Amino acid sequence: MTRDDEPARKDDAPIDLGVGVAPAKTRAVRDETEISTGPDGSPLAAQPAWRQDFPIDWPVDQFVARRDFAKFLVLTSGAFVTGHAWIAAQHLVRSRRPPLPRTRVGSLSALKPGTSQVFAYPNAHDKCLLIRTADGEVLAYSQACTHLSCAVVPRLAEGVLHCPCHEGYFDLKTGRNIGGPPPRPLPKIELSIEGDDVFAVGVDERTV
Repeated sequence: MTRDDEPARKDDAPIDLGVGVAPAKTRAVRDETEISTGPDGSPLAAQPAWRQDFPIDWPVDQFVARRDFAKFLVLTSGAFVTGHAWIAAQHLVRSRRPPLPRTRVGSLSALKPGTSQVFAYPNAHDKCLLIRTADGEVLAYSQACTHLSCAVVPRLAEGVLHCPCHEGYFDLKTGRNIGGPPPRPLPKIELSIEGDDVFAVGVDERTV
């Protein structure tokens, strides 16, 4: 109970409800610039870094949130620019790369319909598959699975190329990944057929 001569406190100020005036308790509004000190009594600048990263004051917490959002925007923008720079650099390198050699890799007379053979292209360690389907179409793919580079095995009767390491499957006609963990199609070897001779003339490294 307060005496009549004591000044009324701020939270006892009357509120006009339209039907009269009555005293009521109102919640104190905190100044957003007010920053409390830590348990040790030191100011904010002298507190440990972890306490500044995990504040208990609303203004400071809002500041940390804005700061983290700004960091996120900067990092995202930097990654976006770096990605585009990498793509541009790769395109520049590929445009200046000398053309792949034209290499004879087989003959139609030796490659009967429904059979396949292994050859190397464009380098001696790049193993590839030369395939002739049952209907006579000649295809060629890199033999390295696009998952972990295991050697794929043709299953001509099933119409697939199978990777036995992790059960990956590729479509025989297109080389596209159709099952298992391989993330992209097999690189397709571009062929040129001249009479009975089959030549490899390039590599189409597809992503979809």
